[in-house]
Amino acid sequence: MSKVRSNAADALQDLLQDGMTLAVGGFGLSGIPADLIEAVRDSQVRDLTVVSNNMGVDGKGLGILIEAGQVRKVIASYVGENKLFAEQYLAGLLEVEFTPQGTLAERLRAGGAGIPAFYTKTGVGTLVAEGKPLAEFDGETYVQERAIRADVALVHAHTADTDGNLIYRFTARNFNPVVATAGTATVAEAEVIVEPGMLDPNHIVTPGVYVQHLVQSSGRIKDIEQRTVRHRNGLVPA
Repeated sequence: MSKVRSNAADALQDLLQDGMTLAVGGFGLSGIPADLIEAVRDSQVRDLTVVSNNMGVDGKGLGILIEAGQVRKVIASYVGENKLFAEQYLAGLLEVEFTPQGTLAERLRAGGAGIPAFYTKTGVGTLVAEGKPLAEFDGETYVQERAIRADVALVHAHTADTDGNLIYRFTARNFNPVVATAGTATVAEAEVIVEPGMLDPNHIVTPGVYVQHLVQSSGRIKDIEQRTVRHRNGLVPA
């Protein structure tokens, strides 16, 4: 049976509810499931806990959920590019759980692998380790980190087949594979959708067993968080 749904709203209509936890792929604006994020905004679901590397920028990506007042808590590794996110956090309007980037990735991976917790040296002796169990291994101190399991995971892929097998493209791969496995239900949007058997099994990153629903992503222009150019042979790029 095809996992393809007519649009993002259709794919999410029976999954969203107030107070749920969403894990969202992407890094900045690269590889974000923009159509699915907009569908979450339009659903007007509230009191969300959002797990993502960051919350995009003002007015784009996950930033639109911040603007709509739909987010209660964020588990992320970075804030800097979203001014409203920082303002709400500093004003005490938004709960933020900062997690080192590698630790965040491993917490999501562990959630998808059925591993409830793991130990890492990252964060030992800092605020990150406060209130968490510590243990000594081979004379070194490690802090326990709990796995993350989301109610719904949202990801963006470049190519998918109708069985939900996913292939990512270049840096847009980023957090998407670990997010895809960490959801109780996973919804993917893909730029290209093909029939089963058309993907090289060696190139599939996320097996379709992890994906419950799939939608065709819109042909929107992909935003760039920061564009940096340099002079070449004395000329300024147009």
